[in-house]
Amino acid sequence: MPLVPYALTRPFLFGLDPEQAHDLTLGALARIQHTPLVCVVSQPRIADPLTLAGLQFPNRVGLAAGLDKNGRCIDAFGAMGFGFVEVGTVTPKAQPGNPKPRMFRLPEAQGLINRLGFNNEGLDAFIANVKRSRFREKGGILGLNIGKNAATPIERAVDDYLIGLDGVYPHADYVTVNISSPNTKNLRDLQSDEALDALLSAVQARKLQLVKQHGRSVPIFVKIAPDLDEAQVQVIAASIRENGIDGVIATNTTIARDAVKHLPHGEEAGGLSGAPVLAASNRVITQLRAALGKGFPIIGVGGVMSGADAQAKLAAGADLVQLYTGFIYQGPGLVTEAARALKRSRKG
Repeated sequence: MPLVPYALTRPFLFGLDPEQAHDLTLGALARIQHTPLVCVVSQPRIADPLTLAGLQFPNRVGLAAGLDKNGRCIDAFGAMGFGFVEVGTVTPKAQPGNPKPRMFRLPEAQGLINRLGFNNEGLDAFIANVKRSRFREKGGILGLNIGKNAATPIERAVDDYLIGLDGVYPHADYVTVNISSPNTKNLRDLQSDEALDALLSAVQARKLQLVKQHGRSVPIFVKIAPDLDEAQVQVIAASIRENGIDGVIATNTTIARDAVKHLPHGEEAGGLSGAPVLAASNRVITQLRAALGKGFPIIGVGGVMSGADAQAKLAAGADLVQLYTGFIYQGPGLVTEAARALKRSRKG
């Protein structure tokens, strides 16, 4: 358990604007992560090793991309017991993202709406932060998540992903191609048949070059949306298989509002995460597992607010789970709770 219980700090953080609280928290974590003060947030990592996509994960609970877009706090999150940490989404060039306000809490639904829009400091700053981290040296698995700049036309999106892949490849345990954020115009169009095929074939071709260049094969994952019907999931699964992609992350945030439209901020534009996306995410995971077959790596994310929710992800067909909004609501204790629950599931 962290030295300072999250229950004591949450009322203060939730009294602030959500993005202000987010920035304040990351700033504090960045300052303490390489000092003795990291003990304030540290807790033991639950040992529950799993080999997936050729990687040895210390346990099956990870941090989802989006919380630490610039990779500033990798070691602080690693100290909280995560088996793996995914940072980004990073774009080739720095960009401010969408206008503020752009993040909204929905506490009655344990949800969060954001329309941040890949705000980040760019690839060079991101890589510098990643290179300073020690998480991998301590046995953690590090995922680096790449996307396209808002100013890049969708017809040139492949160029941005290849620039990102070239930059992060030497420093990643796995790379995630994010084609599912609802907050970059037309980005989700890349999930369609021909566009997805073109992107993934280009990424895989570049990966083969990078394997020769660096002497190591880094798994490539694709992150998809929950707002897909079964036919769309089938198309994506087929493209992932055909292009030799190593795994899939399901899912990103949802644009659906049925569960929250009656709540304050419930109809704000952006991606909805947290408890309201659990069922949709699990549905896509189940469909992916059926389409991809046993043994194909799937990371489940979306609506994990408890250990039972983490177990539901595995029951749906995921191998690993990631936290984001649940972590904001529950704090570091959720990492331990979820990891213990998944370890029990394995024994059961």
